[in-house]
Amino acid sequence: MAESASTAVPIAHDHHFDIGPVRYPKLFGANTVPVPMSDGATLAADIVRPGDAAGPTDEPLPAIVNFTAYNMMFNRRGMRHNDALRKLASRVRPSDRRHMTARDVLAAPAGGLLEPFAINRTAVRRGYVGLMVDVRGTGSSTGSWDFFSPREQQDYGETLAWVREQPWCNGDIAVTGVSYGAIAAMIAAGHRPDGLRAVFAIEAGEDPMRELGLTGGVPTPMMLLWLLSVNVNKWFPALPGVLRSGTGARLLRDRIADPLSWVGRALTIGLGHEHPDSYLNEMWASKVARLADITAPTWIHGGWHDVYNRSNFRMFDRIPLSDGAKQVVVDDGYHLTAGAGFGTPGNPQAIDELQTAWFDRWVKGIDNGIDGYGPITVRRQGDGKWLQHSSFPDPNASVRRFYLDPTASGTAAHAGGDASLVLEPTGAEAELRLPRTGIRPASNNTGVITMGAGVLLGPSFGSDDRRAEAGALTFTSAPFTEDTTLSGAMNLHLLAESEGTDAFWSVTVCVVEPDGASVPITRGALLSSMRAIDEQASEYADGELVFAMHTLTADSAVAVVPGERFDIDIEINPTEALLRAGDRLRVAVSRSSFPRHFLSPSRKRSIRGQTIVLDKNAPSYLSLRMGQ
Repeated sequence: MAESASTAVPIAHDHHFDIGPVRYPKLFGANTVPVPMSDGATLAADIVRPGDAAGPTDEPLPAIVNFTAYNMMFNRRGMRHNDALRKLASRVRPSDRRHMTARDVLAAPAGGLLEPFAINRTAVRRGYVGLMVDVRGTGSSTGSWDFFSPREQQDYGETLAWVREQPWCNGDIAVTGVSYGAIAAMIAAGHRPDGLRAVFAIEAGEDPMRELGLTGGVPTPMMLLWLLSVNVNKWFPALPGVLRSGTGARLLRDRIADPLSWVGRALTIGLGHEHPDSYLNEMWASKVARLADITAPTWIHGGWHDVYNRSNFRMFDRIPLSDGAKQVVVDDGYHLTAGAGFGTPGNPQAIDELQTAWFDRWVKGIDNGIDGYGPITVRRQGDGKWLQHSSFPDPNASVRRFYLDPTASGTAAHAGGDASLVLEPTGAEAELRLPRTGIRPASNNTGVITMGAGVLLGPSFGSDDRRAEAGALTFTSAPFTEDTTLSGAMNLHLLAESEGTDAFWSVTVCVVEPDGASVPITRGALLSSMRAIDEQASEYADGELVFAMHTLTADSAVAVVPGERFDIDIEINPTEALLRAGDRLRVAVSRSSFPRHFLSPSRKRSIRGQTIVLDKNAPSYLSLRMGQ
């Protein structure tokens, strides 16, 4: 049972929590086990139980449940090679982690991520039952797939209730997952199912459509590839288990009735812009977690360059638990690299072990001290140093403005335009037109949307955005005279003008190192017609807007009148980064960022010339928090 949080002194980020020895030397799997739903559908589950030479233990144990849309059969087969892959990855020499490199991507599997992605055998061997469940309409489960729909959410609760009734379960449940599974875990926790004791969510999103599907009001083309991959995988069920359970005929009927779930709808959304689902609406709202209703102790793991990095701290703040019962860890990684470097000296414990320790504390009630961790643990970009905070942003950081100025900085001859960032407005006026260029895939935005795989192609996809800046208007500060930390979200306020009836803004904030490398640390994007702000949900500090929450609904769209100036505030995702003495700060603004964002042909026709207007009476500026 969950207990109150400890008041002990916070524990160091690299503390090794005791998870005890292996209690059970053998693992026993039951594959494609049917789990009946109330409407007649059947979900399929893989179940791994611990035991010894005599067979699975008869002792009822807590259960760890992971929901997936990615076909648990493939995960099961892939895990056969996990130990070898982990050993091989551990031989890759890591970087200094000032910023993530290709070596760190290759080393990521050594950090233990693949265990909680499927079934965490590290935990099972120490006295848990592990389950992975194909969500409705995927893998070996019957029904039609509708990601995170109310019916799928009901399935979560019915599955957990079924698990608690099994003789091998003692009634205590934990939920976990990576990406889709993490979002499902958070949604399940928000319904407060009986017996739920803990959550461990790796790379979840507060609002997946706002953050990934319709970022800044613009679709992400990778969503279509994601939908296609899930739909392809669902046509390869585990045939022996399906035949054994007698669900084969219904599964085939369901697949034929809905062969490409969501694909046609996604194409309509992406290729047009008048579809109701091109905007946030009640349907999208029904697919998000009820974070304020979560009562089970929750661990959140994210990355500065993850597709969901916008919401790690928002989720942490919205969950109404004491700090010991909720933790957030944010690394400098991408969606596929969570835990890169974990388990090595100076870094946190491997993720599979951290998860085991978290469940030991809150499911089994073992006082191992993990509730004294953090509660906010981040790897600072720029030096790779781990920091622990009681709150985020760093309470010692104060709000500052950097004003956009037309004077050339002399540092960006490679860019589509070179201008400056200054701490005090100079009163200089200008109209700076954004360059109109073709697609430039070599960028950190591509590294983000490829979930880190792009970093393997070289620094231009991760730690040096100069090639991408050839299509951007850049604003660069003077060198910093002392080491300075940036902490938290940012807001870019622009006075703008468009020749068309809309305009799109892609913004990347970079640290320019003395050798000229332009290292991306965070980013944002916004369609001009979606610039309406929810004032109550936005974040202010000392009266300054530092994070604009845009409504992104159809009825809140604001017209853009060609040739008429308008104000726009662009939310920039939170970060923690060090600028060393001699480094500069840069804001790069461009009209596109494919493949991160997709502008449909009809949308492109409405977007023509875009101009940032620098007016002494209505300055444009970047608001952010800085500290020493």
